[in-house]
Amino acid sequence: MISKLFGLQHIELAEDIVSETFLLATETWSVKGLPKNPTAWLYTVAKQKTLNHFRRNKILEKKIIPELVSRQEKNNEIPELNFSMQNIKDSQLQMLFAICNPAIASEAQIGLALRILCGFSIDEIAEAFLSNRETINKRLFRAKEKLRVEKIKMELPSENEIVTRLDNVLHIIYLLFSEGYYSRTNSDILRKDLCLEALRLGLMLTEFEMTNRPKTNALIALMCFHASRFGAREAEGDSMISYEQQDPSYWDIALINQGLHFLDLSAEGDELSSYHLEARIAFWHCMKEETGEKWGEILQLYNQLLLINYSPVVALNRTYALYKANGQEAALVEAEKLKLENDHFYFVLLAELYKNLDNNKVGENLKKAHALARTEAEKKSIQAKIDGLKT
Repeated sequence: MISKLFGLQHIELAEDIVSETFLLATETWSVKGLPKNPTAWLYTVAKQKTLNHFRRNKILEKKIIPELVSRQEKNNEIPELNFSMQNIKDSQLQMLFAICNPAIASEAQIGLALRILCGFSIDEIAEAFLSNRETINKRLFRAKEKLRVEKIKMELPSENEIVTRLDNVLHIIYLLFSEGYYSRTNSDILRKDLCLEALRLGLMLTEFEMTNRPKTNALIALMCFHASRFGAREAEGDSMISYEQQDPSYWDIALINQGLHFLDLSAEGDELSSYHLEARIAFWHCMKEETGEKWGEILQLYNQLLLINYSPVVALNRTYALYKANGQEAALVEAEKLKLENDHFYFVLLAELYKNLDNNKVGENLKKAHALARTEAEKKSIQAKIDGLKT
């Protein structure tokens, strides 16, 4: 909203103002209690802080006010903050597509959206891109410079441009959900807040005709199916329950049905995106029966996914599906070819595949997995497997 009112060229200032505003809210509300309209309070304080900054730097009278007045006279716009939920949604949608302007490099678009709109930390963005803090900071700096130099506005582009930019918008939402579903950079492996935010943004796209596409619905279906198993994934002591050990009675049937609704909507048209295939895979994971048909279907879907969107993660998951469908030895042949030496999941899978075949290799691979695991919850889970070998 601040960027919409004062322009994207001041987006860095807006980030700082937002941080200061939330800090002030924490301090003030803990003493005085919640105001009648917390959203209005936050935006009003943020707006005033922004104006104060401009006044101190003698920018307000020289640049900001003339620009706002000119805009008001030209478009009959009133430069006041509108706190309605619809206006907030519209602003977020405009921000998403403004960031995905082709003037900004694709990876920088995604990083900027994750940082500004979704609240990702630099570490989380670096992990999402398999990069480091320094690289991400430089990338974000260049992207913000592009916003300023190109004078990119917070407004929805033409229909043709929206179609072009939609892929990056969906990828941003996908990354946000993925980080929440399995956080590699946070002490909590499952971050429901990020997952729910991703779902909210996805559903927001379906409310706008030009972004309510089959692949949009496929992504929402994917997120619904995964979210349906939240209650079965969490255990006491910040540990996670593996898929094989989950109690299906804790799966959320309403979310599964919602996922099926969006999966049906995604079938319109003739496009087959990676979201369609991943949604189908996630659907089969919501089927309680452990049948040969189930894992055979999942394996075929992974085979298709590898052809249109290869990644080491997909290859690893495909190997697990091969194990469930065709047995240990067939999967071992494929797993040994992957050589994902920096991925602890790879060594966890190898340990599973060597079970009852070579217990020494089971232990060796679990120790490698433990050394590579990044969170305490992961280390605890792997250590429990190692301890189980001794009994």
